Amino acid sequence: MRVSTYNRYENAVDSLQRRQQALSETQQQMTTGKRIAKPSDDPTALARAERAFTTGKRIDAEQRSVDASRAAMRLGESTLGQIGDTMQNIRETVVTVGNGSYTATERAAQVAQLKSMRAQLLALANQGDGAGGFVFGGQGATSAPFLDTPTGVISTNTGGQMQLSPTEQMPTSIDGNAVWLSVPSGNGVFVTAPGSANTGHAWVNPGTVDNPSAVTGDSYSLQFSVSGGSTTYTVLRNGAPTALTDAPYTGGSAISIDGMSFNINGQPADGDSFSVEPSQRDLNPFQALDRLIGVISQTNASDSQVAQAVSTGLRDVDQVMRQMQGARAEAGATLTRLDTIDQRNQDRKLLTTTVQSDAEDLDMVQAISNFQNQQAGYSAALQVYSTVQRMSLFDYIK
Repeated sequence: MRVSTYNRYENAVDSLQRRQQALSETQQQMTTGKRIAKPSDDPTALARAERAFTTGKRIDAEQRSVDASRAAMRLGESTLGQIGDTMQNIRETVVTVGNGSYTATERAAQVAQLKSMRAQLLALANQGDGAGGFVFGGQGATSAPFLDTPTGVISTNTGGQMQLSPTEQMPTSIDGNAVWLSVPSGNGVFVTAPGSANTGHAWVNPGTVDNPSAVTGDSYSLQFSVSGGSTTYTVLRNGAPTALTDAPYTGGSAISIDGMSFNINGQPADGDSFSVEPSQRDLNPFQALDRLIGVISQTNASDSQVAQAVSTGLRDVDQVMRQMQGARAEAGATLTRLDTIDQRNQDRKLLTTTVQSDAEDLDMVQAISNFQNQQAGYSAALQVYSTVQRMSLFDYIK
């Protein structure tokens, strides 16, 4: 086969171009740190890298939701802690009001403190989140979620929580209605209260549960009768008489009814009554404070009225404190769950980064070795071409 001078030139130039292109591609890979510059370089690896990249972006978006939820829950947990401190101060003031030696003027000073702390409590209930929302805004509120009206504090928001994820619990608010307006009344099982028409000097304490299995959940009432210096009471269950009929009354002694125990102190008048009703989740802390303030503000309030107001007030304050402690514990549990999600996202992010890196990143050591080999080959090709281009028939004749 005859090989012309032109073919030798053509082959030498083609070899030089191919070697120069390979050298340029390797140099570009070393510059970018990526071994894939275009889909045709490795379609399978590129598809794997794209999937990992997309998954990483979804994880980043989810992590932003975790961070937003964590910030909201931290603020909520801190606010609930401040509420607990305020309620503790209210409780101490209520205990002080119960001092039997206090005059109406001295109680008035405590009333002023209670009103101030009530305003502070309302401000905490309407605590903003710094982003135009509210800590206790429920499912979203553009104005303060709790409004103080002449008839008491009412809710203006929608119950529930705002969630940032359909699959994970990432709340950005606390259900204000559940926290503030759904406190269990009484002692959490039953509610004791004096009759509205009582004229005697007796009051009832919140009571306790002695035997939970014996509690019926029915309504009870105690009817007192005073005759000839003897005081007795009759217990009605849902309006029907029970075995406790004309039982002798001893002030301060425990009265037990179907697993429930409570004390009535002082001297009831003939016809006085006391009720025992099942607890409901309808206690409003602000209304409870308003009732207490209303009684102890009266200059002509009797000792028994003040004692009853203080006993009921302490009971309600204790229930509110338990409610806030439970809400704070729930916020803490949410923060713990968010930390778990955060850690899981970091692990997933590391995995996707590793997969993407394995698919498209360049092995720099191998690339440097290849570059050096290609550079040596290119230099040799140049030398060969410089020799070949001088070979011609005229050079041979010379």
